[in-house]
Amino acid sequence: MRLFFGIALSLLALPGLSAPVSPERLLAADSDENNWLSHGRSYKEQRFSPLKQIRDDNANQLGLAWYFETDTHLGLETTPLVIDGIMYFTGAWSMAYAIDAKTGEMLWKFDPEVPREKSITACCGVVNRGLAAWEDTLFLGTVDGRLIAIDQATGKRLWSAQTTDPKQAYSITGAPRVAKGLVFIGNGGSEFGTRGYVSAYDADTGEMRWRWYTIPGNPADGFENAAMEEAAKTWNGQWWQYGGGGTVWDAIVYDPELDQLYIGVGNGAPHNRRIRSPGGGDNLYLSSVVALDPDTGHYIWHYQEVPADNWDYTASQQITLAEIEWQGETRKVIVHAPKAGFVYLIERQSGELLSAEPFTTVTWASHYDMTTGRPVENKGQDYDGKPAMVYPSAIGGHNWQPMAYNPNTRMLYIPELDMGMLFDEIKAPDYKHLKRHFNTGYKLSQDAMAQPMTQGILKHFPKSHLLAWDVEKAEIAWKLPHPYIHNGGVLATAGNLVFQGTSDGRFLAVSADKGEILWSFDAQNSILPGPVSYSVDGEQYIAVGVGRGGALTMNTGKSYPTGNPNNRIMAFKLNGSAALPPVSKPERPVPPPRMEISAERIENGRRLFDRFCARCHGATAVGDGSIPDMRYLAPVWHDNFEAVVLHGLMEKAGMPRFDDVLNAEQVENIHAYIIERAHEDYALRQQSGWWAELKSTATDLMTRVIAWFIRLTTS
Repeated sequence: MRLFFGIALSLLALPGLSAPVSPERLLAADSDENNWLSHGRSYKEQRFSPLKQIRDDNANQLGLAWYFETDTHLGLETTPLVIDGIMYFTGAWSMAYAIDAKTGEMLWKFDPEVPREKSITACCGVVNRGLAAWEDTLFLGTVDGRLIAIDQATGKRLWSAQTTDPKQAYSITGAPRVAKGLVFIGNGGSEFGTRGYVSAYDADTGEMRWRWYTIPGNPADGFENAAMEEAAKTWNGQWWQYGGGGTVWDAIVYDPELDQLYIGVGNGAPHNRRIRSPGGGDNLYLSSVVALDPDTGHYIWHYQEVPADNWDYTASQQITLAEIEWQGETRKVIVHAPKAGFVYLIERQSGELLSAEPFTTVTWASHYDMTTGRPVENKGQDYDGKPAMVYPSAIGGHNWQPMAYNPNTRMLYIPELDMGMLFDEIKAPDYKHLKRHFNTGYKLSQDAMAQPMTQGILKHFPKSHLLAWDVEKAEIAWKLPHPYIHNGGVLATAGNLVFQGTSDGRFLAVSADKGEILWSFDAQNSILPGPVSYSVDGEQYIAVGVGRGGALTMNTGKSYPTGNPNNRIMAFKLNGSAALPPVSKPERPVPPPRMEISAERIENGRRLFDRFCARCHGATAVGDGSIPDMRYLAPVWHDNFEAVVLHGLMEKAGMPRFDDVLNAEQVENIHAYIIERAHEDYALRQQSGWWAELKSTATDLMTRVIAWFIRLTTS
């Protein structure tokens, strides 16, 4: 009998042969150290691997085992699944791949054929964060709002369900979750005028079982349930005209111990609460963790982390389940470190707030009143009538990049972002809601900083750390500083290690107890998603997605010294000996002649670029390379600039048209501004010798002083 089972297990380890991901297997995922069966490894979403072949005392022996290169550089945010020696992951445009987890050889690729015109409604790039597995099926959410079931062995489509109204600006970039034969999926798009919800679909048939909206709609249309009727009492005005927001774009977690489903609800839309809900109100269930019955979608409880959200502080970030000792009792808790900058401990049975302590610089609130469970807002931080520098920024103290929790040491590892933002209100009479475009209710502009200083400010003003948080003590244990912002997600392992990638292309192994860098690998590109660990044939691997893109790297205008290779999956093991091909610096064209156009029109072009272009092509037209940097356009694109921007020449390839908000003169103004920026960059590149070095040093010193002063006056 033992021989029979040994042969069976050996066969399952062969590529293309795997056991079904049964309910029992998912429930036991914590003890299945060889595989990574679901988005956060197990239902607890702790992202902790019990493997310890790779340890703190041998991490310096790690090497590249293999890499797999995709055919795009549009950004990689995926958390791969690894099931019996096969890795499944997603890429840009909601592509899905299966590769051999030992060699990196591709087994199949699935293209859902997302219409490229949908790119404009993806707030933060056409990225995707992963798949879900149930029995012999994989589940994929797509940018155009579909949920697709894929045969795990062949990569063939089994069924497809349109989970959103195609006429509205919804998108899906998050990974589905699956439990009890149901697939749970949310969506994004609040800034474009949508109303958030989460849905459950039958894993076998694709039939929708239930849907729960996160905020109320127009009261005149009636309420879907009692929870929506109660929530409507916390809103004012005609919020439904703006959609209202509250999208469930990432965190969805099933709790098998309590048989509850937890969702993280997103921000209000527009962000400015005085436009969204004039007259006040908490605006339930924005910025809340909500518990639902997984079978029916019925409301159980909620905890609202940021009542009347005013800063884009979503509760959509990773929800982790844990059991800890708290004030002399063993408590089942949710550990949550979302955008707002606090680590929340929430009791899972009742939704009671146990603790809320800041893990980064926070100025919007002084603390939480533990009697009421509400934050105490600081005066002037709501930017009512006067601009305010607020920490964290709308990007948050922690965004979608996964954190990790070690259940043995009760330590939480957070990819922290210490960054503020100037909020400058748009008054309600001046507010214009644009359905195909970003709507925040405050000014999206670089006016607060001089253009030549932008890159320096981005280098010295924000700070970023890998941060270790002692959950039971509710305090920081250690911080590892990074030179740049927007670093990757985190993996913790039983080998006293934490793995994280950085925006400057380093993949790090860090000691979990001390925060010391033990090993570093040059990945040639930014690393944004969380790593995973698995074992094949007795060898432990660490794998991670590599490739910049997404909201912050695109829209902050961070320049990179090298080209942008196609997105890759890289896997590492002890004594790995593979190597990456060399990356050469890209050639930069000579810019076209400056336009004969007034300085006033160029300034108008800058403002229009900030409003409509910068979220993808970068602040001050400095792109991250995941999509074209406007300063380095080839002559053919200058010749056809109006046709592309105004008339949609490249809409079928993913470049939106803007004829609904711009006219020909405004497009010409934007073009003139881009050419001006190209000449400024070209002149800088032509400088050499001591003068260029002196100028660079002076600019760097000045931006350090400005950054120090901003921090001093806002701390």
